[in-house]
Amino acid sequence: MALALAAAFCGSTAQAQDPAAQWPDRPVHFIVPFAVGGSTDLVMRRVADELGKETGQPMIVENRVGGGGLVGASWITRQKPDGYTLMIGTISTHAMHPSVFKSLPYDIFKDFTPVTMIGTIPDLIVVNPQVPAKTLPEFIALAKSKPGRITYASGGPGTSSHLGAEYFAAEAGIKLNHIPYKGSGPALVDALGGHVDMMLDVIMTSLEPVKNGRMRALAVTSLTRSPLMPDVPTVDELGIKNFEAIIWFAIYGPSGLAPDMQQRIADRIDHVLQRPDMKAFLLQQGIQVAGTGPAQLAAQMRTDYAKWKHVVEISGFEPQ
Repeated sequence: MALALAAAFCGSTAQAQDPAAQWPDRPVHFIVPFAVGGSTDLVMRRVADELGKETGQPMIVENRVGGGGLVGASWITRQKPDGYTLMIGTISTHAMHPSVFKSLPYDIFKDFTPVTMIGTIPDLIVVNPQVPAKTLPEFIALAKSKPGRITYASGGPGTSSHLGAEYFAAEAGIKLNHIPYKGSGPALVDALGGHVDMMLDVIMTSLEPVKNGRMRALAVTSLTRSPLMPDVPTVDELGIKNFEAIIWFAIYGPSGLAPDMQQRIADRIDHVLQRPDMKAFLLQQGIQVAGTGPAQLAAQMRTDYAKWKHVVEISGFEPQ
């Protein structure tokens, strides 16, 4: 009996001294490297709010904006890796930026600890209704008949909408004329006005214009159809096999976060993500829940880094 009591006491004492087992036992700070009100900010605030309700600890969301996400991401790398200062990153900050910028203030593989992927959102390939192509194969045929004369809008050089369109063009064997804008909003305005022919951007950008007939959807860029537009086929279905150009959101800590703390945080966040109300909220933003955990997120980063590095090289884009 004495031995059993001693063992139980030692076990409870060890658990009490285990930082991972107790996480969170004080407020947690989440950094958003983009502006208040954007999709990344909305996702992080909802996840933090629900995580706070579940754990009973304050979850503080702070926006550190600048450099297309570089300022906030760089700041995280200088914080203590104790599990109480984390960030939400995206495919841009943690897969594309190393190829888009000549130099970064951080190394995506050495300076961060991947925790878990929150979710993914596909791009949608759309054309102005004046474009005669009704399907993606027809659009590809049209572009091949007019090399370099079919225009597409993007949110700017080096953005996911630019690189996604270049990736599609390369895989389809066509040459498109890039018309860059300062953001997806102005790009969509000119696409709606017929000043450019085609646009590839996250599904929420052109969802309403497609529904009201002001734009025509040709395909989604995920490997599976989007629940928001189940009648729109994937690029893969239409013949360009394994084509995928998605955006993802993920949680990171600074480099050096202990593996048990890394897994503990991932488990708590993933539990929140699996709730029906959270899935419904994210789907309203066009996002499908992932909840991958650390290993799968790390693997996705490596895959996407290699993919977009190749796309930048073949597109002729000069890193800024």
